[in-house]
Amino acid sequence: MDSGLYAACTALMARTDALDTIANNLANASTNGFRGRQTSFSSVLAGSGHPTATQLNDVTNSYGLLRNSRLNLQAGSLERTNNDLDVAIEGPGFLSVQTAHGTVYTRNGSLQVSPAGQLQTATGDPVLGERGPILLPTGAKVTISPDGTVSADSTIAGKLKLVEFKPTADPQSAGGSDYTAAAADVVASPSSTLRQGMLESSNVNPVTGVIDLISAQRALEGMRHALTMIDSEMDKTATVDLPRVTA
Repeated sequence: MDSGLYAACTALMARTDALDTIANNLANASTNGFRGRQTSFSSVLAGSGHPTATQLNDVTNSYGLLRNSRLNLQAGSLERTNNDLDVAIEGPGFLSVQTAHGTVYTRNGSLQVSPAGQLQTATGDPVLGERGPILLPTGAKVTISPDGTVSADSTIAGKLKLVEFKPTADPQSAGGSDYTAAAADVVASPSSTLRQGMLESSNVNPVTGVIDLISAQRALEGMRHALTMIDSEMDKTATVDLPRVTA
């Protein structure tokens, strides 16, 4: 079996994964607090160091792999909404949110108050304070201080729990602008502050995303073309050249 077939196949798979990542970034370019993922590639040389290896061997045995995909934690721009229940985070912090599947972390500060008076995300999940969910009186004017203190008609109702990820953490998407991480990788974020009446936009640049998407599509088509050529050459060898050798 031609090793070039394996090299083209692994490169095709890597570019397909990258294409999915870029497409997901673009799909969430307008999602508040969304963090895009960045992909990186590496090349693995099969049989490297063999004494009889030639330059052609190296080329046909070089396998392109998707090395990693990490969350881009760069901040998005802040946009004013003048809504008292909207809050943006300055700094590396994330809001802690309680869901049916466990705690998730988000930069989407589009909040609301449930009929029962609980401070929630736009999807109805309770936002956690330092002492658990925060309850607010119905119809009260809500004030959120830079340090996360939530007041209702000048009465303190709680303090939002702001956390950040350790540098070695690898947060994973939990859908939209929600992320999960191991408990050991989550720490308090004392350097983060809040801006009431504002929201943070996605950190995905649509123009750059479209350029990356086109580049990934072209690379993917190139790998498909290479696979077709290699397959055709192998068929020719099997149906034309081998019978001549054995004749």
